[in-house]
Amino acid sequence: MVLLHVLFEHAAGYALFAVKEVEEIGMLLPQVEESVLNIGKLNNILKLAAFFPFKSAQAALENINAVSEGVVHADLKLFLETNLPPGGKKKKVLLGVSDTKIGAALQEEIGVSIQTGGVVAELMRGIRVHFHSLVKGLTDQAASKAQLGLGHSYSRAKVKFNVNRADNMIIQSIALLDQLDKDINTFSMRVREWYGYHFPELIKIVSDNTTYCRLARLIGNRKELSEESLATLEEVVMDSAKAQAILDASRSSMGMDISPIDLINIESFSSRVVSLAEYRLELQEYLRSKMGQVAPNLAALIGEVVGARLISHAGSLTNLAKYPASTVQILGAEKALFRALKTRGNTPKYGLIFHSTFIGRAAAKNKGRISRYLANKCTIASRIDCFSEVPTSVFGDKLRDQVEERLSFYETGETPRKNLDVMKEAVIEAGEVAAEIKRKLDKKEKKRKKREKRKLEALADAEDDDGVNAETNGEQEHEETEADVVVKKKKKKHAEEEMTIENGTEMKKKKKRSEVVEAELVEEPPQPEKKKKKHKSGNS
Repeated sequence: MVLLHVLFEHAAGYALFAVKEVEEIGMLLPQVEESVLNIGKLNNILKLAAFFPFKSAQAALENINAVSEGVVHADLKLFLETNLPPGGKKKKVLLGVSDTKIGAALQEEIGVSIQTGGVVAELMRGIRVHFHSLVKGLTDQAASKAQLGLGHSYSRAKVKFNVNRADNMIIQSIALLDQLDKDINTFSMRVREWYGYHFPELIKIVSDNTTYCRLARLIGNRKELSEESLATLEEVVMDSAKAQAILDASRSSMGMDISPIDLINIESFSSRVVSLAEYRLELQEYLRSKMGQVAPNLAALIGEVVGARLISHAGSLTNLAKYPASTVQILGAEKALFRALKTRGNTPKYGLIFHSTFIGRAAAKNKGRISRYLANKCTIASRIDCFSEVPTSVFGDKLRDQVEERLSFYETGETPRKNLDVMKEAVIEAGEVAAEIKRKLDKKEKKRKKREKRKLEALADAEDDDGVNAETNGEQEHEETEADVVVKKKKKKHAEEEMTIENGTEMKKKKKRSEVVEAELVEEPPQPEKKKKKHKSGNS
C-alpha cells in the first residue's frame, strides 16, 4: 500500500495533505484534472493532515528563500518529521512536491521517497486554487494579504540595490551620453544643411557643431549682420579673425533668401540642439561625480567615460570585479574575437580600453603589451572599488603611475618600480585618507547628533513652557474661583447686612408706629369729656 502525501508551501505556512486511494487516482489522471476545480470533489480526493503557520513575516521570508534555493529549512524538517507517518514493509510513504530541487534535498535529509509531476502537479493546482477553503480559519483575504506581503519582501531581498554603490545610475548615464552624442551629431548636420541654403559659407568657417548652431541662432538673416554684431560674434566663436571672416562672408554670400517663418523654425531647432549640447555637458559632470563615488580608483586609472563603459558592458561593478584581466582586455570586442576563432585568425588585442590614452600613446609594436598590462591594473582597481569600505582614489593614482612607468619602460628602457613597493605606499596613504574621511564623517555625525539634541531640548522646553502656562492658567483659574467665592461671600454678607439693616429700620418704624399708636391711645380718653362739655354747653 502506498501512502501519498503532498507538501504545499504557502505564504501563510507549510501544509501537508494526505491523498486518498492513490492507485485509483494515478490511473485516472484526466478525472483528476477535472475534479481539482471543484472543492467538493477535491475534498473526496485529499484531506489536510497538518498545517504549520509561520510565526512572523521574517520567518516566512527565511523559509521561502530556503525553498527557492533548494535548501531544507529547520522548520520544514521538523514539520515533516513530526507529521509524516513512518513507512514500513507493507506501507510505502511517498511525498509529492512541486519543485525537483527541494525534492532532492528532502530525500537526502529525511530519506523519504519523492514524487514530482503527473498527478502531483494537478493536485498542487487544486490545492493552490482552494487553499483558503481547505485550511480552517484561513480566509481568502488573509491568504491574499500574506502572499502580497511575502512577495514584496522576497522581491526586495532578491533585488540587491545599494544606494551608496549605485552603478545602475552610471550604466544609464553612459548609455544616455552615447545616445546624446549621436543625436546631437545628427541634429547638427540637419541644422548645417538647413541653414546652409541661406548662408553656405558659414560651414567652412565654423567646424564645431555646437558653435555653428549658436551662430545660426544668433545671426538669423545674414543681411542684417553689421559691424555692431562683430562683438557678439566674437563672444560666440572666441576668435576675432573668425568673427571678421563671418561678417565678410555674409556680405558676399551666394546663399538664397529665406522667409521669416523658415528662419523662425531654423532658430527654434538650433536652440534645441544648443540646449541638448549644454545638457550633455551637465550629464558628463554628473557621470564624473558619480564615478568618483562608486569607482574612484577605476576612474583615476582609465578615466570616467571609459571606466563607465566597462561597468556598463559588464552589467555591474561586481561583475567587472569578477572578470579576469584577459576578459577585461577584450571586453567590447566579442565579435572580433569569435570571428578570429572561427576563421583561425589573429585575436583582438584590446576592446573598450582602446579609448584609453595609454594605448594611443604607445608605439604600434607595444600596443598589445600595454593593453594587457592596463587590463591587469583595471581588474585590480575594480576589485578595490567593489570591496573597499571607504572609497578613495589612492590606489587608482598609484596604478596610473605604474602604467606610466611601464609605458616609459617600453619607450626608453627605464626600469619601473616594483609592484610590492608601490602597493605598500598605497596602503599607507589609503589608511591615512580613510582615517581622515572617517574623522570627517564622525565629526558630521556628532554635529548631526548635537542638532538633534538641540531640537529635542527645544521641543522639551516648549512642552515645559506649555505645561507652565497650563499650570499658571490653572492657578489663575483657581485664584479666580477663590476670588469669586470671596466676592460671593462678601455679596452675601452685604446682602445679609442690608437685610438686617432693613429689618432694623422696619423694626424701628414698627416701634415708632406702635409708640404713636400707644400715644394716641393714651391721649384718646379726655376727648369724650371735651365732647361732653361741648355737648353740655350746647344743652345749656
